[in-house]
Amino acid sequence: MEVFSLLNPDIVALILTLKLALTTCVCLAFIGTPIAYFLAFSSGKLNPIIESIITLPLVLPPTVIGFYLIVFFSPDTMLGNFFILVTGEQLIFSFYGLVFASIIYSLPFWVQPLQSSFEKVGVKTIQAANTLGAGHFDTFFNIILPLCRRGLLTSFILSFAHTMGEFGIVLMVGGGIHGKTKVLAISIYDHVEQLSFGKAHYLAGGMLLLSFIILLTLYISNKNISMRVK
Repeated sequence: MEVFSLLNPDIVALILTLKLALTTCVCLAFIGTPIAYFLAFSSGKLNPIIESIITLPLVLPPTVIGFYLIVFFSPDTMLGNFFILVTGEQLIFSFYGLVFASIIYSLPFWVQPLQSSFEKVGVKTIQAANTLGAGHFDTFFNIILPLCRRGLLTSFILSFAHTMGEFGIVLMVGGGIHGKTKVLAISIYDHVEQLSFGKAHYLAGGMLLLSFIILLTLYISNKNISMRVK
C-alpha cells in the first residue's frame, strides 16, 4: 500500500487489474478444469443443472450477481465470518472478494471452451490409453491436456480479458478503493464522472488496444496449433 501511494493512481489501477486477472485465471485452472472434465466425460442427470448454473453469469445482469455476492460475502454470513476468522479481513471491499467474484463471473469463459475441447478428445482415446496401462493422471496430463492446448489457451485468454474488463460486479463488491479494489474500468468511470475525458480516452484506448492484441494472439495461436495437429 505504501508503494502504491507513491505511484500514479492509473498505474496502480492497471497493476491491480493485471494482478486480479492473473490470480483469477490461476484459480480457474484448478477449479474450472475439473468441472469441464467432469461435464465432458460424464452423462449424469445433474449435468444440465450444473451447466445452467455455470452459464448464469452470461445472462444475468452484473448488478444481480453483485447484489447476491454482497449478501453472501457479508460478515454476518457463515462464509464471511469464517473468512474474517481465517484472514482477519472481510470479503466485501477487499481484493480477496474481487477474486472470488471474478472466479464466479468468469467461470463460464473457462469451462465452456475447455469442455468442448475435452469432448473432441473422446472417450475412446481415454479407453485406449487405459488399455495400454496408462493411469488416470498419466492419461490426463500426458494425453488429454496436450490434445486440448487450443481449448486451454482459449479459456485462459477469454477469462483473462473478461476479468480485466469487468466493471459492475467489481464496483459493487470492491467499492473502488484506491490501491485495494480500484481496477482500470473503475478508474475510467471516475475520469468520465470528473469530465477528464483526456485521461479516460487514454485508458479506454489502451484497453481497446490490449483487447485487440489478446484476441489477435488467440486466433493466431489457435491457427498455429491447428496446423501442428494436422
